[in-house]
Amino acid sequence: MEGERTTKCTADLLRLDAGAEVERISSFIREAVLTRLKRKGVVVGLSGGIDSSTVAALAVRALGADRVIGLFMPESDSSDDSLRLGQLLAKTLGITTFTEDISGILRGAECYRRRDEAIRAVVPEYHAGYKSKLVLSSLDRSEYRISYVVVQSPEGEQRKVRLTADAFLALVASTNFKQRTRKMMEYYYADRFHYAVAGTPNRLEYDLGFFVKNGDGSADIKPIAHLYKSQVYQLAAYLGVPQEILDRPPTTDTYSLPQSQEEFYFSLPYDKMDFCLYGKTHGLRAAEVAEPLGMTEAQVERVYRDIDAKRAVAHYLLMEPLLVEPIKQTAAEP
Repeated sequence: MEGERTTKCTADLLRLDAGAEVERISSFIREAVLTRLKRKGVVVGLSGGIDSSTVAALAVRALGADRVIGLFMPESDSSDDSLRLGQLLAKTLGITTFTEDISGILRGAECYRRRDEAIRAVVPEYHAGYKSKLVLSSLDRSEYRISYVVVQSPEGEQRKVRLTADAFLALVASTNFKQRTRKMMEYYYADRFHYAVAGTPNRLEYDLGFFVKNGDGSADIKPIAHLYKSQVYQLAAYLGVPQEILDRPPTTDTYSLPQSQEEFYFSLPYDKMDFCLYGKTHGLRAAEVAEPLGMTEAQVERVYRDIDAKRAVAHYLLMEPLLVEPIKQTAAEP
């Protein structure tokens, strides 16, 4: 029956043979890094999150701990947990690490000043003593995603203010300095040791454009871009990623207030988002996805439309530079 099929899909559809998948990805990393890229190892930016931890563990499985560098890149708004959990992961894996506090670079680029100016466009009293984060309206309540800034005064009072289009663009542009600066540091270490840079986006992020062009979207290899977030968790558990990292809710760690990926970009918690993305990609009707997830058909249809909108954004982010004509490196056949 149709209902039985969708119930079975929810339970088993995204379940992996973790051991087989680890070996497949490890083989890919070895061939890509050592043979195709002709590099000695990989650099991974470690955030204390599940994705970077899994990529680092896969790289160790593929190349050995002595060929993996973990890079910590905290800044003024970073959570203390990010560095602590990243260090825990590195100790577990036995890899070499370096720490680069990028706050000075960001101040030099006036990242924080530009961010504060963007927020003051809608919250004039905002100053350095405040904290903030960017959030989107929930699809449960609205057909459209509306951008807000949440600000917290030094006294702890919070309020949410709708952003104008110009303030939103200015805020995002200013905070994108963080991802681009981190990638610059990763490539410094890659050049220094003749290593490749390993990117950490999972399928949700890669497919739906949850990354910064020429920032965290840039890498030489992306070993988990084909995996749904729930599948990344399966591999992480198999690879022995510390339980505290497995239990940590996904976060952007970009703004000074705690911020989930759900409120910042995705419509749903990652486990539900995985199935909605699978359903949209494989032509499942909204009703087929809704029932096993405990959602209404209308809710899933709104998520489907949001996926379309995000994929339109991702198209630009994934594009290579446009050329007047292709550049050929071999002579044409006579």
